[in-house]
Amino acid sequence: MVVCICNALKEQDLRKAARGGAATACAAYRALGSQPKCGQCLDFARQIIAEERVAA
Repeated sequence: MVVCICNALKEQDLRKAARGGAATACAAYRALGSQPKCGQCLDFARQIIAEERVAA
C-alpha cells in the first residue's frame, strides 16, 4: 500500500525503516532519502512506526 503519494513511499518501506531504527516518521523519511511534503501521510506513517516498535 502506498503511504506517501508525494514521495511514492510504500508501507513496507516505512516498516523496514522502523525496523532499522527510525523512531519517528521524520527519521524514517530521512532513512529513505526523502522528507514529508504535504503532510497527509504523517498520521499513518506514525501509526506504522508505532506498530513496528511494539512488535520489536
